[in-house]
Amino acid sequence: MPYINLPVADWVDKAVDWLVTNYDAAFDTIKAPLVTSMDGLEAALQSLPPELVIVALALLSWRLSGKKVAVLAAAGLFVLNAMGLWRETISTLALILVATGLAVGIGIPLGILTAQSRHVDQIVRPLLDFMQTMPSFVYLIPVLMLFGIGKVPAVFATLIFAMPPAVRLTSLGIRQVPAEVVEAAKAFGASRWQLLVKVQFPIALPAVMAGVNQSIMLALSMAVISAMIGAGGLGGVVYTAISRVEVGKGFAGGIGIVMLALILDRVTQGIAGRSATKRGLAV
Repeated sequence: MPYINLPVADWVDKAVDWLVTNYDAAFDTIKAPLVTSMDGLEAALQSLPPELVIVALALLSWRLSGKKVAVLAAAGLFVLNAMGLWRETISTLALILVATGLAVGIGIPLGILTAQSRHVDQIVRPLLDFMQTMPSFVYLIPVLMLFGIGKVPAVFATLIFAMPPAVRLTSLGIRQVPAEVVEAAKAFGASRWQLLVKVQFPIALPAVMAGVNQSIMLALSMAVISAMIGAGGLGGVVYTAISRVEVGKGFAGGIGIVMLALILDRVTQGIAGRSATKRGLAV
């Protein structure tokens, strides 16, 4: 059998070098609004008393997901503040909100498109498989080259890792809308846009919210990994503790990530549950 050499590493290196050389200004343009949005959100939350932020987020959780989730949010944030991790918690929350917002903002429309087009689905599905199976550490290398050290490369690495569930579950939810419901809407003269907005998407909303939930959980799982490229936050606490072998500090940072994950998980689950209940009542 003849020897075959595939210099994949060289190809990737040349591709990244070419992007950095020719599109450095474009990446700076992309980076600027992300830095502004994250720094602005973090600065706004940090400038307020923690007690006020805790009450506000608890009330928001109550409005979105009910009393039990509001109590969980208030208790969890109070504990994080008492542990001296408030600044790191807000930093991680800002990063997760921006990264998940981008993942959902791209993933839901792409999921709708894959549900409506078989050709798009055939193209997107292998890309999603690649994004989900590639080790998350690998994403840090190219984004670090393109955007430098800091929160922006962490956002893009998190975006790549967290977007597939939003695409897959949105597509699945729309595909599972009963055919008789779709036919009935068409019989009443619904346009393609009306069919999507007033019939398919509302029925698929629980599945869509499940995708949002999974995206948030995957984004939080990147918190420690992103700290390796300067993202800071709760992941930075854990990463620093690992490098210094500080068991207690690492455990405290880990508890912080778990609490934040529980709060965001219960909030999104509550929204999905309420949407399903409303849909059932409407039917």
